[in-house]
Amino acid sequence: QVELVQSGGGSVEAGGSLRLSCAASGFTGSKLCMGWFRQAPGKEREGVALIHSTGETTYVDSVKGRFTISKDNAKYTSHLEMNSLKPEDTGMYFCAAQGRLYCPLHPDTYNSWGQGTQVTVSS
Repeated sequence: QVELVQSGGGSVEAGGSLRLSCAASGFTGSKLCMGWFRQAPGKEREGVALIHSTGETTYVDSVKGRFTISKDNAKYTSHLEMNSLKPEDTGMYFCAAQGRLYCPLHPDTYNSWGQGTQVTVSS
C-alpha cells in the first residue's frame, strides 16, 4: 500500500503563488503516476494535474498555463506549483497515486490518497 504525505498550501491573495508537495512511500513497482485533485465546499472532487509514469503531464483546462506538476522519480515526490491563483482555485487539495503507465484525471480510480491540504485564495 502506497502512503502519501502532503505538505505546503495555505492562504494567499489572488495572483499569488503556492507550492504543494507529496511524498510517496511503500511503492514497489516500476510505474507510478502521481496527481493532484481538489474539492471545493459542496462540490465533487476534481482532477487538477497529473504526471504519468512517462513524465508526460495532463492538466484540467482551468489551470493550464498557471499550474505546473513535476515529479522527482528518485524520491517518489510530486510537486504542484500554483501561480496566478484565483479565488475559484480555493479548496482542499489531495495528492493521489497509481502504479500505472498512464493514469486518468478522474478521482474514482485512485485508492492511495494524501491527507489533504487547504488552499485558500482571497480576492
